[in-house]
Amino acid sequence: MAKGEIITGTLATGARLDKALAEATGLSRERVKGLIADGAVEIAGTPAKSGSTKVEAGMHFVIALPPPEPLAAEPQDIPLDVVFEDEHLIVVNKPAGMVVHPAAGNRDGTLVNALLHHCKGQLSGINGVARPGIVHRIDKDTNGLLVVAKSDAAHEGLAKQFADHSIIRRYLAVCAGHPNPPSGTIAGRIGRSDRDRKKMAVLPDDASRGKPAVTHFETLRRLDHAALIECRLETGRTHQVRVHCASIGHALLGDPVYGRTPKALRSLLDELGFRRQALHAARLGFKHPISAETLDFCAELPADMRELIDQTAR
Repeated sequence: MAKGEIITGTLATGARLDKALAEATGLSRERVKGLIADGAVEIAGTPAKSGSTKVEAGMHFVIALPPPEPLAAEPQDIPLDVVFEDEHLIVVNKPAGMVVHPAAGNRDGTLVNALLHHCKGQLSGINGVARPGIVHRIDKDTNGLLVVAKSDAAHEGLAKQFADHSIIRRYLAVCAGHPNPPSGTIAGRIGRSDRDRKKMAVLPDDASRGKPAVTHFETLRRLDHAALIECRLETGRTHQVRVHCASIGHALLGDPVYGRTPKALRSLLDELGFRRQALHAARLGFKHPISAETLDFCAELPADMRELIDQTAR
């Protein structure tokens, strides 16, 4: 029988057990409550009975995560915008609205389903049956370039480049307002928000959780109550561009999670039907993991972002 992961540690704060464990592990409070109900949590050597139990800082905990249920993705004949392909990897221009891999709530219609059909099942198996070939991701409602590994050797080589931050990644975004100064660097740890576990947030530099994240930005064009900016990523954290831009007061237009549309632009976005974050993965560059050839790809802005820029440039 497959075994799950064991998480151990010491509580950093005294609070309700579910809240203290969520802060210590990065798991959601709902997940923690479910694990407690399943008898998978021990606190100070004793099985936990309730998430509302008051605990003290310094108490030792053990959480036995169940093994993940394999979710074998099925091939589906979904059109793909293929930018490059050889026997080792494939680069695609993912449309906004497409999820990268199957998960709860999105069992099919994903990029992985389309790739399994297109590549006739020939994808790296390193990430298992649910995420074959997936080395990195972009959000469902972000469009743009993504590289996928067809062989395990390519997967390992690409993962190493992502880990050492040698991959070139440029995003184009339309943010609210005009950044001042117009270019700069945003550096801040990104982790789960204390107030909303479904969101990411910039955490204090001395936080024990989260991961360091660095985004360089440059204003390319001033628009009406907005700006077209280019973001260069040194790291690739979940929602990095969206969180970092929001943290300096310039959230991306249309972002339903981190943004508030400027009042002057609300009617325009409604008129355009623009209801996603204005973010496009425009450039992706790396060394071919097998041949060591330098590869560099660019993808044009999608029509909805071009229209948004045209309308706000008037």
